[in-house]
Amino acid sequence: MTGKRYFISACLLGQKVRYDGQDCLVRELVSDLIPDQYVSLCPEISGGLPTPRPPAEIQNASGRDVLNNHATVIDREGMNVSDAFIQGAYAALALAQEHQVTHAILKANSPSCGSDLIYDGTFTGDKIQGEGVTAALFRKQGIVVLTEHEFLQALKLTER
Repeated sequence: MTGKRYFISACLLGQKVRYDGQDCLVRELVSDLIPDQYVSLCPEISGGLPTPRPPAEIQNASGRDVLNNHATVIDREGMNVSDAFIQGAYAALALAQEHQVTHAILKANSPSCGSDLIYDGTFTGDKIQGEGVTAALFRKQGIVVLTEHEFLQALKLTER
């Protein structure tokens, strides 16, 4: 893993920053990466959203569409929170660039961090192909984006 520098979603490291006030701790991230290999934050918190907060979903579009002002992120109460998601994505990118990040391990399915599937905007649990706002911005800047599941799968392959 030498030479790689990671950005990791804060919730994956055990920080209670998810919309529901919980975390999504992935112990292998903490045990297999040494602290000087990664930086971390929650884009949604960095964008100014509180914890806890109503869940939010991109409305039948993808993060790239939100960045281009062609789609919105709406919370379950009907509030447009797109600006917070965009500001958070740029805060994450600034941190990543400052630390010369090459790879990002981002929370799957999140409207910020999802990188292959995201919720469809109906708050029914249905998912569509797409990426969150931060994942889209990172990819646009050439950062390799992985879900926590993809990272763990790659880790298992390298241990063989």
